[in-house]
Amino acid sequence: MSDTPDHFVLICSTCQGPVAAETAQKLLDEQLPTGFATRLIACMAGCERPMTVGLQAKQKAQYLFGEITSLKDLTAVVEFAHQYLDSEDGWTSASERPPALLTKTLSRLPCLPAENGS
Repeated sequence: MSDTPDHFVLICSTCQGPVAAETAQKLLDEQLPTGFATRLIACMAGCERPMTVGLQAKQKAQYLFGEITSLKDLTAVVEFAHQYLDSEDGWTSASERPPALLTKTLSRLPCLPAENGS
């Protein structure tokens, strides 16, 4: 894989929970697999379940998780990032995700269609 990230973990910096967004970013940057970068995003509309974290990459499903409130949750995000990176289309079932994320999934969006419209 190239040194240029093509997978991203988005961290809401507006509605912060017990772990500050900047702290989460630092911890994730130290543990995410090669190919990932983190981005602080102002408001991801998960205000009722702070902190909200998303994963995205081109041609892959996108995920949004809420109530990321502990180091255990951040470790689960890192574990899921490895699964996501290894997945061709990003699509996973809830039972395949780390147990700590089971009740924290807010949404899974299918990938955008390819440029040819399929």
